[in-house]
Amino acid sequence: MEYREDLMAKAPSVRKNYIYNLIYQVMTLITPFITTPYISRVLGADGTGVQSYTNSVVQYFAILAALGTASYGQREIARHRDDIKMRNRLFWEIEALCMATTAACLMIWLFVIGFAREYRPYYIVLTMTLTAVAFDISWFFGGLEQYSLIVLRNTAVKLVGIAMLFLFIRKKEDLLLYVALTAATGLLGNISMWGYLKGQVERPVLKELCPLRHLKETLVYFIPTIATSVYTILDKTMLGWFSGENKSQNGYYEYATGFVNMAKILIMSFNAVMSARMSYLFGTGRMEEIHKRFQDSLDFVLLMAMPIMLGLAGIAAQFIPWFLGNGYLPVTFLMYVCSPLVLVVGLSDCIGSQILTPGGKRAQSGKVIVAGAAVNACLNFLLIPHFAALGAAAASVAAECFITSLYLWLGRDFIKPKMLVRYGWKRLAAAVVMLGAVVWTGQFLEQVRGLGPITTFVQIGAGAVVYFLVLLVMHDAFLYRYLGIIYRRLTGQP
Repeated sequence: MEYREDLMAKAPSVRKNYIYNLIYQVMTLITPFITTPYISRVLGADGTGVQSYTNSVVQYFAILAALGTASYGQREIARHRDDIKMRNRLFWEIEALCMATTAACLMIWLFVIGFAREYRPYYIVLTMTLTAVAFDISWFFGGLEQYSLIVLRNTAVKLVGIAMLFLFIRKKEDLLLYVALTAATGLLGNISMWGYLKGQVERPVLKELCPLRHLKETLVYFIPTIATSVYTILDKTMLGWFSGENKSQNGYYEYATGFVNMAKILIMSFNAVMSARMSYLFGTGRMEEIHKRFQDSLDFVLLMAMPIMLGLAGIAAQFIPWFLGNGYLPVTFLMYVCSPLVLVVGLSDCIGSQILTPGGKRAQSGKVIVAGAAVNACLNFLLIPHFAALGAAAASVAAECFITSLYLWLGRDFIKPKMLVRYGWKRLAAAVVMLGAVVWTGQFLEQVRGLGPITTFVQIGAGAVVYFLVLLVMHDAFLYRYLGIIYRRLTGQP
């Protein structure tokens, strides 16, 4: 135990954790490139829409079951990671609270299933998705900044899921089986994490545990979480309501937002890694280091978000037809509308996960998210009946812009508008030049050799080269600094 205490006293490497997280996120990016073309053709837009709609319904119960314990738990474990006794007590108390809320939600869910007329078989198998919440302890390892364990688990689960998909999903009638496989792999993946607890926590002393003492604080985390679900889940639910039996609009929207979410992963994975470190720094009062690390984080987020945002829009016209197949043209236009989410959400996530939540301003940020959710809900009711998936996309972008603007105000002690201008204008200029290169390359290759993976990969490669060359010409300070670090390490210089 003394050895482990000494080990935990060492500050985990942010760089290594980001690399671990990045490996997993790359896996997350690659997986859809393997599975999505297959699923889009086998199940069709309507089948994907049914999966999207039914999953959106169970997610409300999953969010209620989690009750904000994941975000709160990670913060508390990060703050007390050097105190083994307190860490042990926190784990069992927070986990007990999560299991109790999940059990309550399961009883309500089974009652709801009993009255469901449509899609009852799907809701039955999605019970596994709700059950999985009780066994999700990734927040504990996130608080310890042991991202290698999370990455290994998630990678193994994804590989198993891919194998099962290709083995058993062969026709449209396999939709229910597809939903069941997705839910089952998630549940088994969460259960498998418990094997890593050996040596990290001890058996609980039941009489010392008081799970309810965390209830008030978890509610502070829960309120913004449930509000966030309004614009991440409600839009899919409403699309299902207004589309009737035809769920193709859900399918189009699911793919468009899925591609955008994949693009956001590279940025949000970095913010996730930094969140635990910033919680630790806030807990120890190291304000100077907090300011420095946040400025570096903001610099990195803008460096990555600008080209990803415009690049996503630039490749859409040539990418969607060959990747998804015939009948998915609406997804292209949805990607145009949704692409700004990469930058907008990247900024808000950076401020929220690295400043507001670790700094004890979760309640204030929660009010902002509630307000943003209200904006999104109103816009959904106004736009979805007339514009379907396009209306849902526009509502989401508007709500996220609203939230980000208020986050900037809440985090004004750490971020100033001039910082965004200073860090962002060169990246925006380089990204615009890159967009022109990507569009021209795509149109040229479409005429020369037609649409296909090579066209898209060449577009991405050309865009990346142009973007970084322009930044080098413009002497981007952040890029030059890290290129210098890489050069010194390669040459062995101090």
